[in-house]
Amino acid sequence: MTIPLTNLVVLVAIFGIITLASQRIGDFFARYRLPRITGYLFAGLLCGPFVLGLIPKGATEQLLFVDEISLAFIAFAAGNELYLPELRGRLQSIGWVTAGLIFFTFTLTLIAVMLLADVIPLTSGMELTSQAAVALLIAAILVARSPSSAIAIIKEVRAKGSFTQMALGVTVIMDVLVIVIFAISASFADALLTNVPLNLSILGLVLLELTIALLAGLGLYRLMDWLLGRGLGKKPTTILILLLGYTVFVLTHQLREWSHEVLPFEILVEPLLVCLIASFLVNNRSRFRLKLDEILHDISFLIFAVFFTLTGASLELNVLAQTWPIALALFATRLVGIMLGSFTGGVLAGDPKETNKLKWMAFITQAGVAIGLAKEVAVGFPALGNTFVTMIISVVVINEIIGPIFFKHVLHRVGEAHPRGETALFDGVRDALIFGRDGQAVALARQLLSHGWQVKLASPLPNHNGDFQESELAVFPIQQINLQFLQELEAEHADAIICLLDDGENVRLCELAYEHFGTENLVVRLNDRQNAHYYASLDAHIVDPGTAIVSLLDHIVRSPSTASMLLGQDEEQDIVDVEIRDPDLQDVLLRRLRLPLDTVILSIHRDGQLITPHGHTRLKLGDQVTMIGSPESLDEVSLKFDEFSQKA
Repeated sequence: MTIPLTNLVVLVAIFGIITLASQRIGDFFARYRLPRITGYLFAGLLCGPFVLGLIPKGATEQLLFVDEISLAFIAFAAGNELYLPELRGRLQSIGWVTAGLIFFTFTLTLIAVMLLADVIPLTSGMELTSQAAVALLIAAILVARSPSSAIAIIKEVRAKGSFTQMALGVTVIMDVLVIVIFAISASFADALLTNVPLNLSILGLVLLELTIALLAGLGLYRLMDWLLGRGLGKKPTTILILLLGYTVFVLTHQLREWSHEVLPFEILVEPLLVCLIASFLVNNRSRFRLKLDEILHDISFLIFAVFFTLTGASLELNVLAQTWPIALALFATRLVGIMLGSFTGGVLAGDPKETNKLKWMAFITQAGVAIGLAKEVAVGFPALGNTFVTMIISVVVINEIIGPIFFKHVLHRVGEAHPRGETALFDGVRDALIFGRDGQAVALARQLLSHGWQVKLASPLPNHNGDFQESELAVFPIQQINLQFLQELEAEHADAIICLLDDGENVRLCELAYEHFGTENLVVRLNDRQNAHYYASLDAHIVDPGTAIVSLLDHIVRSPSTASMLLGQDEEQDIVDVEIRDPDLQDVLLRRLRLPLDTVILSIHRDGQLITPHGHTRLKLGDQVTMIGSPESLDEVSLKFDEFSQKA
């Protein structure tokens, strides 16, 4: 079914607004140490057809292209996380845990369905062979995991380490293997339901589909490698990468429809597998892997908000209400299988006993693949139809709500979560902490002092003390870069931390500041461009000396007056940032501010967004207001902001 283009545009616009609200709800959940994706799912449920109805029933089908673009990104992100040099030491653990999970989850679920067959509405009244066929299909589908949820949690808490690599490796590999397991189970189920001998030719078809997926993934890798090397801007490259992923979904759908009409069998190539293979090859074979990593990082939170909001809106609460007793029984059985499988696999792999007890928390989530396979059953086995899909969706809903919470918890338990720390409240004084060993660090300290900042310089070369009087600057010799040293420097109160050391030292400083103090203004001088993605993941402001000089020369050519201010050559003008902390300024219009004639508000930063101001722009608490003017006028404005009242 198609809808008019105008209706589709309106639907996309409505969904875009809902996604923006969903991001805020996700941030709210994060404050209470809950996964952001749980907030996205809640927002989708709230706006879906069963609560507020802002996203009407059937609208999710019209937004299928949004879902597929998001799934392509998630597959790219999954492949991008599988870097062989880092995984080689974990392959034994990944293999044994995967085997344990598949064996115990499949076996226990199969037994549970057979024992409950007479009370499950779908199977009650069926012959024993038919009940066994349904049990095979359910057991195969419940083996599936959710790479999308796993990757979203890993990105959110910046998890890294052996446990994270193992969990993601197992999750991704299992979603590949479940397709094979389902194909084999479907062959057995078809034979049992139709009372015909098992046709092993289905195994040949599975091998054909996997071969096509492998070749398609290789071709997509070549295209992505070529595209990443074209030197296009980041935004065009990002859009083209996502379009390539969406094209894979379109082509695999067309291949299936063509094979259904022309051939005596359907060719079902899993598009997620194709995208995953391509990204895996880029990550392990292409010299542009860091560029792909940067692109995926920059858009990850937006894609996850879109995908899980849409997933939440598509969850059928009425289905869960009808089938929750059976869904809970299957959920509990699957959970026991996960516990036994992950623990047994860990023991066989020789993993530490402490982590073996916790592994199960990483493998609860389920999402798109399980639902997709359930819909395959509805098409391939019409006698089972929507009743089968309804039961599977009920289990998936429970797993998708509970799973991310447990996964986030276990990443913190094993010490591999590195989320952003709590940012200290502004104390009224601008503090800068500079780490450097050369003249640039000293010059920057002197410049900031002249603008009224309080500055501390940490240097491996303590002879910088001779450049300042003690009353002007405190210089601290760096003995060892660790949390204790930063706490001695009172880094938690620093409004800006500037790192001018080697990249290894800079990364360590940024990680400590990000995780323990939540420092929002991290500034780094880049030494090797290969390390840029590390700083980008920490939201640091990167200064590349080579490109900075070119950019400055460009400004001097095109706008000499602006460049002179940037260089500090114009003593008549200055640029400052002022943060709005006075409650009396909340919702005040800019046109009501009595500013000196030589002072102009250039921009306002609010919640990570840059706002171009005008007279009717209202100030909000926490706004970062950038102003230009004479030093005297800027001091006057800063004082006026402190004393401002609604009577002005």
